[in-house]
Amino acid sequence: MSYQCAIDAVTSRCFPSYALRRRAKAVGSLAQLEYLLVAAALAEGWVVSVPDHEGPDGMWGAPYEPGYAVLDGLRAALGFERFGLAADSQVGLWGYSGGGLASAWAAEMHQDYAPELNIVGAVLGSPVGDLGNTFRRLNGSYLAALPALVVAALAKTYPDLNRVIDEHATEDGRALLRRLEQMTTLEAIIRLFRTDMDDLVRPPLDEVLELPEVQYVFDNIKLGSRVPSLPVLIVQAVHDSVIAVDDIDDLAHAYSAGGAQVTYHRDMFSEHMLLHPMSAPMTLRWLTDRFAGRPIEEHIVRTTWPTLLNPMTYAGMWRLGGIVARVVSGGRVPFRPL
Repeated sequence: MSYQCAIDAVTSRCFPSYALRRRAKAVGSLAQLEYLLVAAALAEGWVVSVPDHEGPDGMWGAPYEPGYAVLDGLRAALGFERFGLAADSQVGLWGYSGGGLASAWAAEMHQDYAPELNIVGAVLGSPVGDLGNTFRRLNGSYLAALPALVVAALAKTYPDLNRVIDEHATEDGRALLRRLEQMTTLEAIIRLFRTDMDDLVRPPLDEVLELPEVQYVFDNIKLGSRVPSLPVLIVQAVHDSVIAVDDIDDLAHAYSAGGAQVTYHRDMFSEHMLLHPMSAPMTLRWLTDRFAGRPIEEHIVRTTWPTLLNPMTYAGMWRLGGIVARVVSGGRVPFRPL
């Protein structure tokens, strides 16, 4: 299985290859929190690949490239002799938020870029869908750092966007984007609490966002231009204050209309951060079913049985709690033989 962390930063201190090391100086990296879910996947007896899907330059928000990185990481894992995996071993994908976005790109790019990989299912947890809408939604909020981090990263990917920043950002705005390149995700969220990008550009932000160069970037980084050829489970909170459920509704519809096998869990009670751990038991069961080749019902939209009211969630959380205790105590993660 390939697990995509929500890197959501430009600095390499947030890349899983560094942040998950012992004694890594990466306070505020989301990957360190997600290690517990990686451990849960390991406890299933699966080989787990955790790629630096932003690439060496921290291309947070860039299209296509995260998918290539994930798929190349799987090729490397399958070819690593010590794992003893066959070239056609079954593979699953899992990620949430920024990691869900990377997983979605991998699912979309799979058929054209790596059709030899036997990917049996992908879990796309709150996969952003439309970064342009998310930028507008979060600017000036308590998570204002996230769209600012995306701009700092995309300026290195799109020369025309970088030119717009040079021409329209204030001196303070340009300095802020440079500082963001060195911050971990949590550090940036604290320092940019309720920062309004409108105060850092001239003319007003609404006018800057309507420039053709900016609109091109927003259109280019939007998911849904390709339809996954593999089954997908989309998990999204209806009352999500970070990722708009309407954007994910549109993505699920685009995938379904294109012929993809989509199971869509629209959770009525959970919020963005809560849904990830609470949906982990459901996610693991869904992936286990895909590995076992069990039938999948297509085009399901489930909103009436939230994870918080599902007894199976708490059975899974109890087991996850045992894994957490072993990780914290330094013990070995339990696993079931394949």
